[in-house]
Formats: sequence, structure tokens, C-alpha cells
Amino acid sequence: MLVIVVENAPPRLRGRLAVWLIEIRAGVYVGDLSKKVREMIWSQVEDGLEDGNAVMAWSTNTESGFDFVTLGKNRRLPVELDGLKLVSFYPIEGADDAAL
Repeated sequence: MLVIVVENAPPRLRGRLAVWLIEIRAGVYVGDLSKKVREMIWSQVEDGLEDGNAVMAWSTNTESGFDFVTLGKNRRLPVELDGLKLVSFYPIEGADDAAL
């Protein structure tokens, strides 16, 4: 299983993703493709994303059962800790610690 979620992606990229995957909701694409095709699709996302952001998650043989990558300006950052991939959050820009 492969899932790609894009935000603020240009129509050209969304159309390209729709060639390979099913868009089940605006910006959410799913499919079941080989590693080679998955890497080719992610390369196209990297080339065509412009100012948007994206995340790709797929089933794999890991402790959690999946892996993922992110791209673009987003508050979430993948961090590996003891073999598990977790998500770290950047602080909100301009927010002071008392407001959080």
C-alpha cells in the first residue's frame, strides 16, 4: 500500500499523480506499486511540488509496518529513534513559550 498526500500542489503534479494512483480525496492518493515505481513517483513529486508540501507513506517490513518521507515546508519532521521513525514538530514561528 502506498499513500501520498499533497497540499498546495500545482494542478500539473496532481494530474501526474492521478495517472499512477487513485485520488480518494482532494490531495490524497493511494495505490499498490513496486519500489521502483514508488521512487519514480516521488522523484516527480520532488520536481513538481513548487511551494507545496507532501508526505508519502508505504507498507514495509519494519517494526511499525510502514515507512514515510516528507517534502516541503511543514512543521513535521521525520526522526529515527532506536530503529523507529517518529514525527517531531518544529515550534510555531513567532510563538513564545508562555503561549504554548
